[in-house]
Amino acid sequence: MTTVSREAAETFEQLMLDFLTHLERARGLTPNTREAYRVDLLQFGAFLARRGVDALAADHTTVVAFLEQLAADSATPPAAATLRRKAACLRSFYGHLHSTGMIERNPAIELKGPRVAKHRPQSLTRQEIEQLLAQPHGTSPAALRDRALLQLLYGCGLRASEAIALEHHHVDLDAAVLRADADGPRQRLVPIADTAAAAIREYLERGRPLLVSKREHRHVLVNWCGDALTRQGLYKIVQRHAQTAGLTNPINPRTLRHTCATHLLASGADLQALQEMLGHTDLATTQLYTNPPQAA
Repeated sequence: MTTVSREAAETFEQLMLDFLTHLERARGLTPNTREAYRVDLLQFGAFLARRGVDALAADHTTVVAFLEQLAADSATPPAAATLRRKAACLRSFYGHLHSTGMIERNPAIELKGPRVAKHRPQSLTRQEIEQLLAQPHGTSPAALRDRALLQLLYGCGLRASEAIALEHHHVDLDAAVLRADADGPRQRLVPIADTAAAAIREYLERGRPLLVSKREHRHVLVNWCGDALTRQGLYKIVQRHAQTAGLTNPINPRTLRHTCATHLLASGADLQALQEMLGHTDLATTQLYTNPPQAA
């Protein structure tokens, strides 16, 4: 098997790091997007190494072969949306190399992933979301936290990353508004529904003080140790309550965000107002919630 030299591998890693740094400065990438691009490029770098091809010498045939090999993986074929993201990553990566004079032309400029069906994202019915929201029983600190957590995801339409990053001073219950992505480039004000405000207030007054004990912590959502709740912890809480509610389809924090958007539109919410609330940069993303749901 042909492999590239250690020097070539180190060069690719430096090109990758330079590109990611450029994106962070130019676009203000979220940690999740940066990590996704980093994984995509590491995967591409491994593909080039197996073929003995230097990244700066790769042509259109090479980048196409990379996507084709991924799509042909019968064991774990990636979703169409994942392939499109990888294609976009390579277009951007080589576009950066071209704009900085590292290469004469962008070999991925015409690279496209498979088309993605424009179905409405998966969401819960009103009955299902009521079942889920009713699951955290009792008045224990964990139950109060979990009710507040579910309301932040569904009642406010927050992303998982935004929910765990939420700090005390980002929430104004008197004004019924919170600041989402407060430390990012897309900071926005999100209205807090009455039911969500009640759950959050009860948690902050009666639940969180017992969880943090004597440890001061700025984050709203904390675990039993008084530390900020992790993304993995958030997912586990949602999935545990979904299972208890008897919901059979896979449920994650994103499902609650999609459900929030779908129900608001069904209730007559303005599309552009919803776009601002959810923090979508492109109205077309919000318009997906007006499309028919994907067939079962």
